Amino acid sequence: MKKNLVLLLLGLLVFTGCSKDDDTPPVVEETPEEETPALTRADFPVQDFMYQAMNEVYLYKSRVPVLANNRFNSEAAYVDFLASEDDPLDFFEKLEADIDRFSFATENYVALENAFSGISKSDGLELSFVAYTLDGVRYAAGIIRYVVPNSPGANAGLSRGQALITINGNRLTIAGSSLSSQAIDLLNLDNYTLGISPGFENSQTLSIATSDVSISKIQLTENPILVSKTLDVNGTKIGYLMYNSFVSQFDDELNAAFADFEADGIQDLVLDLRYNGGGSVASAIDLCSMITGQFNGEILIKQRWNDEYQAFFESQGPESLLNRFNATIFTGTPQQEPINSLNLSRLYVIGLKSYTASASELTAIGLEPYIDVQLIGNGTVGKFEASATLYDSQNFGRENANPNHTYAVQPLIFTYANANDVVGPPSGLTPDFNATESLDNLGILGDPEEPLLKIALDQIIGRSYSGKSSSQKSNLLEIQGLKDQSPIYQKMYIDNLPLIKK
Repeated sequence: MKKNLVLLLLGLLVFTGCSKDDDTPPVVEETPEEETPALTRADFPVQDFMYQAMNEVYLYKSRVPVLANNRFNSEAAYVDFLASEDDPLDFFEKLEADIDRFSFATENYVALENAFSGISKSDGLELSFVAYTLDGVRYAAGIIRYVVPNSPGANAGLSRGQALITINGNRLTIAGSSLSSQAIDLLNLDNYTLGISPGFENSQTLSIATSDVSISKIQLTENPILVSKTLDVNGTKIGYLMYNSFVSQFDDELNAAFADFEADGIQDLVLDLRYNGGGSVASAIDLCSMITGQFNGEILIKQRWNDEYQAFFESQGPESLLNRFNATIFTGTPQQEPINSLNLSRLYVIGLKSYTASASELTAIGLEPYIDVQLIGNGTVGKFEASATLYDSQNFGRENANPNHTYAVQPLIFTYANANDVVGPPSGLTPDFNATESLDNLGILGDPEEPLLKIALDQIIGRSYSGKSSSQKSNLLEIQGLKDQSPIYQKMYIDNLPLIKK
């Protein structure tokens, strides 16, 4: 009987252990994880645009392995490269050749376009910065090279030769051999109180005694023609033109200045490009045609593009690679305004190694096969390449640019030779009369006694030249100019991008 009871209990336990109410966890079917969609070039629109633009038309494409047409063996590999930098400006640096000093990208092409038109938010002061030591600490002072007429600086009574010592009571500091970020931040303020000194007390000492001047920057359009006048030196009529940027919007004013020279019957011209970092190729062609006139239709320069584009343009006919002297304003009104030309056989150019570049150098080297060009100063920068603004559009033009961003690239697209096939050296043009500005004796621009202009006038009227270099006498070290901060500093560009193969 007991045996039967035990069997019955065991049977119940087995039955209970197999019931659906036991503690065994149910089997759960796992839901497969969703795969992350693969990245595409659409995820990197700015980097993609930059790459396509540089791959298409960059002058030094053959020197950048990553720009080779067969560089990527798959779309995925290309997208991986686009994803290699989050910041488009950092990405652009990967596309530049080592020898390229002048290509750049911008995140705000509107500001770039304004700069090319001579428009910027400015106080009108053009400064060169020098280092000095006070109580064992190195600081920077800004020496005023010139003041834009009708600017806040001009209205405050500031003038060439004075020195900016403080901004809002702060001395400008130096990092290495350049202005510090603190100094640049102060200079970028829209409103400030400047501590201005009279400049040099003597040839050795920069005065740091200041008076305060309060200035607010304005949206300023700078006319690149700073000084245009006719000098009468010992009975010789000599034109003097200080031209500070090749801005095509002012070509009509430039032509008017040459009309005045022509009416005055000038016999020689001094072209002062000492602060001119370049600009529009079209304006340079106009200027060369104004200086001469007797070479209309002759070759001024011969363009040289990257290998693919050189072959493409040659297939369209050699004329597409030539820029010639012209008889009407290149960038003028639809009425094709005639150029006022002087038919000169010689030209005196003033240039400085730290400033004079691109379209300024094109003017000098382009004219050399035709007239006698004499360079006064300590040389030029050595930029003999032109660039163009490329936008994120089907053909890299401004029209129909991608509305989702304002990035643009400004790559070098061609170099050039003059009519005698001479290409300018990277070291810049060598002066015929070696001299530079003395910051302690800048003189008045356009005055016959201003040191660099005086050298030119001496040659024109036959006065002797000692051959001694005019140089800075004090031990101050010049570190940089304010124009270094400009997006178009030492840039030469074409106003209209030619036919693109894309």
